[in-house]
Amino acid sequence: MHKGLIENRKVGLIKEIREGSVYYVFLGGGIEEGETPIGDAKREVLEELGVKVNINECIAQVEFNESQYFFLSEIIDGTFGTGQSEEYTDENRN
Repeated sequence: MHKGLIENRKVGLIKEIREGSVYYVFLGGGIEEGETPIGDAKREVLEELGVKVNINECIAQVEFNESQYFFLSEIIDGTFGTGQSEEYTDENRN
């Protein structure tokens, strides 16, 4: 599952640094049991970026290894960049 976030004509991505390489990826994660793609997108954006979003529409669904959804959404609450997901809180992760 991948999600993108566009705010003020800029795309919000996650910066990854692995084995000396720097790259940027869309937000992502797996759909949990009993969760819908929209519910997953809202949860992941809150966890990874610290914002709540209103999902307006699915602009693309791509089949590559798994279903990947891209939603057009808008921030309705929170502060961008204050995510508290494992990527930020696990001291053993880069």
